[in-house]
Amino acid sequence: MADLITVSDPDDPRLRDYTGLTDVELRRRREPAEGLFIAEGEKVIRRAKDAGYEMRSMLLSAKWIDVMRDVIDELPAPVYAVTPELAERVTGYHVHRGALASMRRKPLPAAADLLRTARRVVVMESVNDHTNIGAIFRSAAALGMDAVLLSPDCADPLYRRSVKVSMGAVFSVPYARLDSWPKSLESVREAGFTLLALTPDEKARPLDEAAPHRMDRVALMLGAEGGGLSTQALVAADEWVRIPMAHGVDSLNVGAAAAVAFYAVATGRPGA
Repeated sequence: MADLITVSDPDDPRLRDYTGLTDVELRRRREPAEGLFIAEGEKVIRRAKDAGYEMRSMLLSAKWIDVMRDVIDELPAPVYAVTPELAERVTGYHVHRGALASMRRKPLPAAADLLRTARRVVVMESVNDHTNIGAIFRSAAALGMDAVLLSPDCADPLYRRSVKVSMGAVFSVPYARLDSWPKSLESVREAGFTLLALTPDEKARPLDEAAPHRMDRVALMLGAEGGGLSTQALVAADEWVRIPMAHGVDSLNVGAAAAVAFYAVATGRPGA
């Protein structure tokens, strides 16, 4: 059973995992280096726990203690009870959901291990917006994608904002980082995948014509908001595919485009 500890000092060193959560650059460096990430909100905390992530501690306002009682009773990690005002002073923002947990990261699998059993894979290049990362993971989980591969410069899927936007879906879809870019794409092809580059370029083939759901193994490549896939990534692809647009719209946000493309890849039937 966890220890329930009331804390009244925002500088208490036991709260260090939760300090400065709005400082993006600090947290991006610190969390991977220290092997932790922050789960926010009851549902996300429970999903992280159910996915097998070990809890370091929880930070709860009083009204959430009873809500999280079963988790508190089950786990040995300390639980810090604080006022909403103190939580805001520690984290740097008003913690609307009233519940935070510091979780231990797991070692990432090798890309080759994921490719061995997957059939539908997402490959992201330079997607460094945490909201987009979270949205893409949520769609990937909902629409039956098997794994996600990240270029070395993609944002951290376990950053608090990514986890929150995904509603914990980052825990449901296995992911790995590719060692080099775009050279590592060749290893994806050697594993039997057809590399489809999603681009609004008019030279690209409409998704419904390409019929990715009929392909044995598909790796769908997505680029960052605005710039899209790099020239090197486009050259490395087996085929360019696009989502047909209407009313003069040239493209979709990468999160929305990903959801449409995942539906096409999985034939619109999650788990198919």
